[in-house]
Amino acid sequence: MSGAARKATQVNAVSPNAPPRVSVIMATWNWSSFLPYSIGSVLRQDYSDFELLVVGDACTDGSEQEVRAFGDPRVRWINLAERHGHQAGPNNEGLRQARGALIAYLGHDDLWLPHHLSVLVAAIDGGADLAWGIARMVAPTDPELDGAHAVAAFRPGMWLPPSSVVHRKALSDRAGGWRDYRELDCDPDTEIWARLHAHGARMQPVPRLTVVKFPAAARRDVYREKPCHEQAAWSARIAREADFEAVELAGTLMTEKARPRVKPYRALLAELASRTVRGAVRRLLPRDARRRQQLFFERRRRFKGAPPPGGE
Repeated sequence: MSGAARKATQVNAVSPNAPPRVSVIMATWNWSSFLPYSIGSVLRQDYSDFELLVVGDACTDGSEQEVRAFGDPRVRWINLAERHGHQAGPNNEGLRQARGALIAYLGHDDLWLPHHLSVLVAAIDGGADLAWGIARMVAPTDPELDGAHAVAAFRPGMWLPPSSVVHRKALSDRAGGWRDYRELDCDPDTEIWARLHAHGARMQPVPRLTVVKFPAAARRDVYREKPCHEQAAWSARIAREADFEAVELAGTLMTEKARPRVKPYRALLAELASRTVRGAVRRLLPRDARRRQQLFFERRRRFKGAPPPGGE
């Protein structure tokens, strides 16, 4: 993204002495090429009372330079001294330094639609403690994952993409922040939503498409290759197409309707074989659920091409 394009994303900043209403936390690690797109999607919000904390997980590339190139006083660069290997560490530092009464998260490779903050803040103002929108999952190689991720009613154990969530900071102050994946037997983002719910959070869905998410777990070796062409193409579409939200929702609905309700015989056999293999693998894995979860994270990390913490 050119310097001129960066300048075009800027809007009037709030007074540096007044705390913003929303603190946006973006965890990142050594993938500077698409920061202009994700940060740009924040600066193009039609709700401007925010600060953006870009928290590096001990970044060693040009991420700091990309962040500072925006020259927007609402955007702050923070770099951790030690790598955690998961967004939980940077997110907790973001929570610690956040000045806003509301917290929003954005994955460093994800994009917000311009109305994301305004519609979710409106839900909070309407009485919710935690609100989330619909996420357009972009996973061309995984038809089961590709499409709209919509949760109509929250139940503990459900996954909400962090990029789709806004919550009151007082809620995480009371319930605690993000836990390290090595302490858990489930995803940290699944665990924190369940914990906030257990602490009495009023959970509310917003029936609007607000996020485009590019799951790294569906992209082999992305942390080695570091592509940004998808973010560039989708950013251009969001800026160009006035009816982007409606087109994407209609497209995912048509795709879902077109999927066969009864699986073909060969597909059933393949699924049975896959389940048999997975069952055999599970029997060979440690019985301890926390250890199984650690092994799952390690497999996913290797698939994405990310080195272990301290192993770069």
